[in-house]
Amino acid sequence: MLGPMTANANPTAPVPVRLDMTVLDTADPPRLAEFYTRLLGWEVERADDDWITITGGSGPRLAFQLAPDHPAPTWPDPSVPQQVHLDLAVDDLAAAGAWAESLGAVRVSGPEVQEGFVVFLDPSGHPFCLCD
Repeated sequence: MLGPMTANANPTAPVPVRLDMTVLDTADPPRLAEFYTRLLGWEVERADDDWITITGGSGPRLAFQLAPDHPAPTWPDPSVPQQVHLDLAVDDLAAAGAWAESLGAVRVSGPEVQEGFVVFLDPSGHPFCLCD
C-alpha cells in the first residue's frame, strides 16, 4: 500500500530505494517458510496465521503470504506462468541440488540444458534456480 507522497524539490532526482523483501503467495505459508529457512539457513522473523517472514540477518527478506486458491506455476508449460523466480548462489551445484531435493524441491527439466544453473520447484510450485 502506498502512503502519502512528500514533495521532492527535484522530482526527477534519484532517491534511495532498497529491496526490502520478496513475497511469495502460497496455500501453505508454514510449509514454504520451513523449506526456505532450511534451504537458506535463515530463521523466522515474524509468523502470523496468513504471513511468515524469514531473514538471514541482513539484506532482503523473504515472506510467504497465504493465498488459499493460489495456482502453482506450471513452468516450463506457460498455462500458469511462473511470475517470479529466485536465483540462489551456491558454491557446489550438485551438493546444493541434493540438499534442496532432500527438503522437498523438485528438479525441473526445462526446454534446454543450461550450464551454471539448475532449476527447481519449491513445495508450492514456485521455480527457483541454484546458480554457481
